[in-house]
Amino acid sequence: MRRATITRTTAETQISVSLDLDGTGQYRVATGIGFLDHMIEQLSRHSLIDIELAVTGDLHVDQHHTTEDSALALGQALAESLGDKAGIARYGHAYSPMDETLARVALDISGRPYLVWRAGFSQMRLGEWDTELIEHWFHSLSQTAGITLHCELLYGSNNHHICEALYKGLARALRQAVEIDPRKQGAVPSTKGVL
Repeated sequence: MRRATITRTTAETQISVSLDLDGTGQYRVATGIGFLDHMIEQLSRHSLIDIELAVTGDLHVDQHHTTEDSALALGQALAESLGDKAGIARYGHAYSPMDETLARVALDISGRPYLVWRAGFSQMRLGEWDTELIEHWFHSLSQTAGITLHCELLYGSNNHHICEALYKGLARALRQAVEIDPRKQGAVPSTKGVL
């Protein structure tokens, strides 16, 4: 049972997240930021990871804490649901096209959090979401999930498409990486014996 439930409460946000790595891509997401909800729904649907995420945040201040903390909690749930990572594929990558846009995402569930971000946006908001927070969301997820994550926009001009291609690329790469590889016979995929 590769599942986890996390509750995270601070003076800025109250979060509950439940995650099932062996799901079917079912989701229930409510962060208070519509475009962020849409992206996490894409993450769930295309990774086949079931995600339930509820956030009450200090949106009267701004969107930073809600964005950051939702990713921190989701990453923590991902790490917990992976356990000792025995038998997983570990690596994943995806090219993600969306109309005129093409994104590439590669990741390693290594236990070594790191983000390489080569993408950007030409407008300040998508819906009501500040686009400067998108990179920060990916960074926060990589930190608590323990993932080395490389995200690159190869080309594209539509900001909605750029963001969605990056999230769908993350989803497809995660789907590969968390899969159980029967040839590994339950071994941890590292010569160190631990990840």
